[in-house]
Amino acid sequence: MLQLPPTFAERDATVVAPDILHKLLVVRGLAARITEVEAYTADDPASHSFRGRTPRNAVMFGEPMHWYVYFVYGMHHCLNLVTGCEGDGQAVLVRAVSIEGVDPRRTTGPGRLTKVLGIDRSFDGAVAELFDDGMPPPLAPIVTPRIGITKAVEWPRRWAVPPVTR
Repeated sequence: MLQLPPTFAERDATVVAPDILHKLLVVRGLAARITEVEAYTADDPASHSFRGRTPRNAVMFGEPMHWYVYFVYGMHHCLNLVTGCEGDGQAVLVRAVSIEGVDPRRTTGPGRLTKVLGIDRSFDGAVAELFDDGMPPPLAPIVTPRIGITKAVEWPRRWAVPPVTR
């Protein structure tokens, strides 16, 4: 298993997002395979960075390959990988993961997956532990508009691993 270098994330969020599918994020020794993501850039009215740098979103403007974690609706933490170059203000939201032995209904949705992984604001700004175990990104990921937002809703910036058919 190869740890991804910071250069992996030194690209636009819309390029990193589909490439991060099937990669492994490791938290407290637990490996989770990324299965759904959304991209957010500074020119995106739905992005936390759209109106510029603030104390809340400062990590988005920092070095790539760090976690940006925020608290939403007073109950959920959301995990994002900072991408681009320092100062860009962009990130990829991890929306779903797959963990061996864990019911996928518990890890589908950004708030659910952070709960299972024990991710909270203490991860904000931490170096992301992302790994490539040789599983390539899906050949034809599902691409759709993002969900749970009210601005730039139609932008196709959500990627997901297609469901397995038998």
